[in-house]
Amino acid sequence: MAASVIESMADTDCYFIIGSGTTTRLIMVNLCLENTLLGVDVVREKRLVAKDVTEKELLALIKGKDAKIVVTVIGGQGHIFGRGNQQISPSVIREVGRENIIVVASKEKLASLRGKPLLVDTGDEALNEALSGYLKVTTGYQNYIMYRVGY
Repeated sequence: MAASVIESMADTDCYFIIGSGTTTRLIMVNLCLENTLLGVDVVREKRLVAKDVTEKELLALIKGKDAKIVVTVIGGQGHIFGRGNQQISPSVIREVGRENIIVVASKEKLASLRGKPLLVDTGDEALNEALSGYLKVTTGYQNYIMYRVGY
């Protein structure tokens, strides 16, 4: 999973907002970068540009720029937004765009959901609805599945 995300960082001036969790931590470890396990970090050109950022700092960094959000699934619950990554607010998500959300999760973590959808709880009903449907989930190196998102 980490290798697929890192490969997508090559030759790009894009900001990568790395969400919290042990799965996303693997990306940072493979880049040899410090990681905020329970916070949100920002990478550009495979370098750490901001650590443990707030929503306000995120918006200032990415406003009008290319950015992607990398999040994982909270095990057992299935949340990708709204639990444990409040810094990635509705404003941040709208600025980045649904098409620039990268979800990473092991097949085992997805299987533990037993067919339940991934969940979004952004606090913004219209955004929750806009995020629902199917998203591509990276489950390994160049390995993806489409998974349902609900709220």
